[in-house]
Amino acid sequence: MYWWFWPWNKTLAFWETMLGQEPAYVVTPLADEEDLEKVAAIHGDSFAHAWDENEFTSLISQNGCFGFVARRPGSVRPEGLVLARLTVDEAEILTIAVDRHSRSRGIGRLLMDHVLQHLHSERALALFLEVDETNVPAVALYRKLRFSEVGRRPAYYPGPDGQRTSALIMKRTLRD
Repeated sequence: MYWWFWPWNKTLAFWETMLGQEPAYVVTPLADEEDLEKVAAIHGDSFAHAWDENEFTSLISQNGCFGFVARRPGSVRPEGLVLARLTVDEAEILTIAVDRHSRSRGIGRLLMDHVLQHLHSERALALFLEVDETNVPAVALYRKLRFSEVGRRPAYYPGPDGQRTSALIMKRTLRD
């Protein structure tokens, strides 16, 4: 694989730029304190056990942790976030969430593309994540992004009905 072709030519932003269109969303690093408050709200709306602003602040300040937010051009309101951690040559997605009013618009894919670009530039070998097996859209996205299931944590996530659901452990090899 030629490094100059991957992954930039596979991103929505790449094709919008090539076609002379303004991108529907822009992605910027997660660093601004105002962003942390807003991403905590998105996270709280997306997960039963949500992280608050202090937890995001603590995580983003750790060595190897990085994140991105997606928003419409000219807007200050994030519509999606991803937080990841890189240790030596392996990385993990700590969390990814999209505002419920903005789902199914490619924001999750856009955020994952930025994580993959960052990890490519850092020469990471693999990316891991955990996802609730009942989160069908997320599992489909990760499979589309060439993640494969490498394990399972039974009864890991609390379900809305009190039942517990399994976490799929997924991996994408970034370099051979």
